Amino acid sequence: MEMLSGSEKSFCSPATSYDDVRYGQCEVGQNDVARKAASQVVIKLPSSIKKILHPLLSVMSREETKTTDIEFVEERTSQDDDRAREEKDLVRKVDLMLLPVIWVMYLLSYMDRTNIGNAKVAGMTDDLNMNSNEYSISLIVFFVTYVVFEVPSNLLLSKTKPSIFLPVIMTLWGVVTCCMAAVQTYDQLVALRIIVGVLEAGFAPGVLLILSSWYKKNEQSKRFAVYISAAVLSGAFGGIIAGAITGNLNGAHGLEGWRWLFIVEGVATCGWAIISAFILPDFPANTKRLTAREREIAISRLESDDVHNRTEDTPRLTSVQALSRSVRNWRTWLFVAGYMVIVGSSTLSYFYPTLVEELGYTSHMAQYMVVPIYAVAFVATGVTGYFSDKYPRQRGAIIAAWLTLSMICSVVICVVYGYTARYVMMVLMAAGLWATNGLSLSYAASTFGSMEQETRAVSLALVNALGNLAQIYGAYLFPDDDSPKYLLGFGVISGMCAFGVVVYISSYFLLRNETPKSS
Repeated sequence: MEMLSGSEKSFCSPATSYDDVRYGQCEVGQNDVARKAASQVVIKLPSSIKKILHPLLSVMSREETKTTDIEFVEERTSQDDDRAREEKDLVRKVDLMLLPVIWVMYLLSYMDRTNIGNAKVAGMTDDLNMNSNEYSISLIVFFVTYVVFEVPSNLLLSKTKPSIFLPVIMTLWGVVTCCMAAVQTYDQLVALRIIVGVLEAGFAPGVLLILSSWYKKNEQSKRFAVYISAAVLSGAFGGIIAGAITGNLNGAHGLEGWRWLFIVEGVATCGWAIISAFILPDFPANTKRLTAREREIAISRLESDDVHNRTEDTPRLTSVQALSRSVRNWRTWLFVAGYMVIVGSSTLSYFYPTLVEELGYTSHMAQYMVVPIYAVAFVATGVTGYFSDKYPRQRGAIIAAWLTLSMICSVVICVVYGYTARYVMMVLMAAGLWATNGLSLSYAASTFGSMEQETRAVSLALVNALGNLAQIYGAYLFPDDDSPKYLLGFGVISGMCAFGVVVYISSYFLLRNETPKSS
């Protein structure tokens, strides 16, 4: 081995490798790399020795690269774990802020729209000298304005803040509900029912928009199940609670029991609306309930799941643009058709007490025999929501399976007249219809996730609004003169369920590639 002479050396550059210094190809300079190499003997190796050492040096170089790669992977894994932990904490925080609030809001909303039936039982129609036809009109006018104003309300919500919009409209319809206690004529009752329909029109589609704006596609079914469960429990215990209010307060301060029913439920609605204004979060980009870091995670996690939310940099769509894009999307109409079937069949719930009474139970006992129907439906709704999030691509098939069960039960009721058999079939039928209600909404919301926020708002409002048109004609499915068999009602429901099976089987094959495989 011979040392390089000064004339043969060149100064090392910052990019010089350790091998160049080790083999004497350059002279050590004043940079970090060269200083590290300076600790080694600078010699020039003969080419024969270089060839001998080359495999060893190559192995050493590869080992150093592997060590670096492992360190990078470990660091990246640690970062992913931290991010997953942050995301899990965020979802839990949003759940606690959002789900209990909208659950109570929906419970009160459902009671406020249906309390007119309990008021009728308590003597309202007699006190106002209303006939059967006038009572039916007072029911229907609510759904007319409810359907008409859903799309405009959701467009307005998409451009404002939920923490302001929803509590305001809730307070207003609570006030109007209280005012119903003062009506003296049929005309006054109809006018107030119209106003309640206008104000409540913004609630249900608004909740759908909020849930679809906070949760990933494979997280939504459980949350929608929680939301729908409020209506299930309201149906189970609403009549009993109303009976307690009208019975215990009848005559207090000179007011009939049905007037106290409107007052108590209206005041409860106003009170919860005020509380919710301090808890309810806005959209991920503009909520003040989260830190800047939490808002960033909320937005990025949804973007990775192809769920679009409007940010400060996102251009706004006009109402006309949003409406146009929504009605031109075939997915909107697919879910409109499916939800109309489910809501139309679910109008059966309005007649549970009557149907149970026709099975041989007394009027008082019929109220309690309705509870098991809703109890089974409550469990079915929760279980369906859980498994639908675990297997989101199977949502269409799950809905079709439940509707098939409901269809079979409805057909059996048409041909079997034994009291016990009919009651059991009604329990299973109700479970299928309630379980598909929340799931169909979450299925629609996750499918519409890739739409702009304004377009998604219109599409969800159309699904909910046109679906609720079924409330109007569904009220005529079980006329009194068709008792006790009610072949008209159960026959129509059988047909609607069959059509629903076709719709959701079709959606299963058309949309299964647009949702993630599992949670």
